[in-house]
Amino acid sequence: VQLQASGGGLVQPGGSLRLSCAASGSIFRISTMGWHCQAPGKQRELVADITSVRSTSYADLVKGRFIISRDNANTVHLQMNSLKPEDTAVYYCDAWVGGSRYWGQGTLVTVSS
Repeated sequence: VQLQASGGGLVQPGGSLRLSCAASGSIFRISTMGWHCQAPGKQRELVADITSVRSTSYADLVKGRFIISRDNANTVHLQMNSLKPEDTAVYYCDAWVGGSRYWGQGTLVTVSS
């Protein structure tokens, strides 16, 4: 499974961005897909994930601001609203196939005025 993330960029505080991640390869074996973020000097942490039956979970810091969605077996989106400077990070999508996790290349989100 290969993952290609897109949609990062520079946005002002209070603005919005939409990240997308498309998987290719053995996509029909993908169960959960998600987004993680890693800020400079910090560990990578979960932002949100969504299962194959569209059950979602969110980190407390993004609840009510971010929305994860999934078009089909291989595309996941993260709608990021009311962005804050502390949301600045590299965002990585991931996908689970059985007991194996696959990562995308990461896309940088910078929230700054």
